Amino acid sequence: MIKNYFTIALRNLRKNKVFSFINILGLAIGIAACLLILQYVQWELSYDDFHTNKENLYRVKQNRYNKGVLTTEWAAGCGAAGYELKEGFEEVEEYATLRPTAGVVIYKGASTGPVRFKEEKMFFATASFLPMFSFDLLQGDESSALEKPYTAVLSQKAAQRYFGSEDPIGQRISVNDDNEYEITGVFQDIPENSHLKFDFLFSYSTYVGWVGEDVLTAWQWDGFYTYLKLKDGTDPQALEAKIPALIDAKAGEELAEYDSDMDFSLQPLTEIHLTSNYMMEAEVNGDKDAVYALLIIAIFIILIAWVNYINLSTAKSVDRAKEVGIRKVMGSQRMQLIRQFMAESVLLNVVAVIIAIILVLASYRYFGTLVGQEITLSLFATPSFWWFLLTIFLVGAFFSGIYPAFILSAFKPVQVLKGKMRTSKNGVVLRKTLVVLQFAASVFLIAGTLIVYQQIMYMQNQDLGVAIDQTLVIEAPSVVDDSVYTDRVEGFKSALTRNSSIQAATASTAVPGNRPGWNAGGIRLVSQDDTESNQYRVIGVDYDFLEAFKLQMVAGRNFSREFSTDESTVLFNESAIKLLGFAEAEKALNEEIFFWGDTFKIVGVIKDYHQESLIANFDPLIFRLMPASRRYFSLKVESAHLPETIATANQAWDTYFPGNPFNYFFLDDHFNKQYQADLRFGQTFGFFALLAILVACLGLFGLSSFMAVQKTKEIGIRKVLGSSVSGIVALLSKDFIQLVIMASVVSLPIVYLVMQSWLSDYAFRIEIAWWLLLSPVILVMLIALFTISFQTVRAALADPAKSLRYE
Repeated sequence: MIKNYFTIALRNLRKNKVFSFINILGLAIGIAACLLILQYVQWELSYDDFHTNKENLYRVKQNRYNKGVLTTEWAAGCGAAGYELKEGFEEVEEYATLRPTAGVVIYKGASTGPVRFKEEKMFFATASFLPMFSFDLLQGDESSALEKPYTAVLSQKAAQRYFGSEDPIGQRISVNDDNEYEITGVFQDIPENSHLKFDFLFSYSTYVGWVGEDVLTAWQWDGFYTYLKLKDGTDPQALEAKIPALIDAKAGEELAEYDSDMDFSLQPLTEIHLTSNYMMEAEVNGDKDAVYALLIIAIFIILIAWVNYINLSTAKSVDRAKEVGIRKVMGSQRMQLIRQFMAESVLLNVVAVIIAIILVLASYRYFGTLVGQEITLSLFATPSFWWFLLTIFLVGAFFSGIYPAFILSAFKPVQVLKGKMRTSKNGVVLRKTLVVLQFAASVFLIAGTLIVYQQIMYMQNQDLGVAIDQTLVIEAPSVVDDSVYTDRVEGFKSALTRNSSIQAATASTAVPGNRPGWNAGGIRLVSQDDTESNQYRVIGVDYDFLEAFKLQMVAGRNFSREFSTDESTVLFNESAIKLLGFAEAEKALNEEIFFWGDTFKIVGVIKDYHQESLIANFDPLIFRLMPASRRYFSLKVESAHLPETIATANQAWDTYFPGNPFNYFFLDDHFNKQYQADLRFGQTFGFFALLAILVACLGLFGLSSFMAVQKTKEIGIRKVLGSSVSGIVALLSKDFIQLVIMASVVSLPIVYLVMQSWLSDYAFRIEIAWWLLLSPVILVMLIALFTISFQTVRAALADPAKSLRYE
């Protein structure tokens, strides 16, 4: 019997080639898109899921307030957090603290000579860190590897990079040609789905030995990642509620001096990647909204494909009515007919699944590039892929087949065989409703894509107030003798500017595109008391910084070598002046401020510019004169001879900073990386919006074909009575245009509300113009007209004599 069901099903698929092709292609595209997106979503949701104790692991996020206003949110908070929380609450089983560091790691014992690389992913870590987490130690003892001062563990790939085939255990490395560390362990390379990635861990006791044990109880010293392991059964919200009392008892008086406050919140380890975007994040994290938006798109696409099947199957019901009538007269029961039509659905979905797998194989690399994630053929070895596929197949085969099966099996044989079978009003309403939903989804996706792109273009094309073009940025050296560093910097800059292709060279602690890492609190006018102090971001610059980046002065003067006391002066930007309490820039000139125990005079005010992307508002910035800044050298270069210019800079670098890697980047590329996630989201959103429209159009093509056939005799009569081709095309197209308009009425308010919510995260944003909402409607209408025109024009041009003979 089952074999008979599938034999008949295969015969029907062959008989209705166009409808079968439309259904199979639509389902295949929908399944392939859904599979790819679900794999991406699962990957994003899997971050830090590999840790054994993940349910009990939390990161301490720190908020700082100034006069009751939230000013900073830190992923890496104060040094006291871990120690004090462990001492203060029995619910805390253990804590681990990390302090980021960077520098040139050198191994001098290699037979081929010293091996050195500049490393960025390094931390000082407490001895408790490795036992708390599931970063597998391949060599060494995780409980003691980081106990002693001047010990270190490194990753497999770092061990290979420095030691090759040598056993790294017991070997010694130095950082910045200064302190030496003994290798006590090798850990497996950090999984890609970890919010925390590193190649070296140094014992935290080394760092404490340098700065003193006061760091363990330092409430005003930020930049430390703190992780807690809570005891089983601990309610993290209840623990959070008790933390303010501890802060008040331990640091209340100290914070009150500056009219400031702070609190902690506990971030579940597995939620950090998608929900955390605060100061000093260890890595660039994902975006929960983007992930769920893609998940919604996946659901849209597969639903549109299933809707196509239901629409076309029910639309074809009249053609299959006589078959059902004859089967019932011959003794078929309704359940047998339902099984027959379900068999057709299963067969069609099987073929669609096979094609979907081929499409995934053909497109997984492109999809990986689109979402910024490396996807390999190992995708097909993961159980989740096949579970997703099986689920989509079973759900699709059942739900897309069950409704048509019940409709078709319910036909009454007497009416059918007498030729009185007509499409039911309820069926027509259902089909129209489903088409409206399809096009509502299409309008939503197109409008959303347009708005995302407009916002990105707006941010990229705005005047930043700072010149970032033609700027080569070199990362400052790590291995250098402090006593001669200033002279070397001046010599390096002089050597560079002697080259006619280098127009300017300047040193600074931050460049546009980076949030300044120097966050200073307690800054106030000398005439004010501590309760009126505020927090500012500070950038150390040399004399040439403003001129090189073409920053505009709105009052006062720039730093100048003509003033020997300028290292005791500062520049403010406009936002900083307002925070200081001045409505006009000129009134702030020559005022003295109190800054970390020293007094500085304000000699100039800089026009606000975008230090970061337009996502963030203008920060209050203070510029201090630091001629030998130790972070970046920025060179203004000409594009004509760029390779030669870079080679000249490299040669000068080797002369003045030997033994230091020459690492550089171009500032405009660096700045635009801030928009990379948004741009990738827009591209992904747009790509799957097109897929959704394609699948919807396949269904529309099938429906228009069916309607043209159903109205064949009507068209013939109208032509005989004098109707024009254009009139008949308009008649056949009218219903679909009405459906598109109805879809727009449903979709546009939702688009507006959703995208307004998305745009609210941007400090500088577009307004949703009327054309951004109208364009998708017109585009979908044109696509719909183009799709149905193939059938409507052919039907209108048909010979009326043949049309009147059609039955």
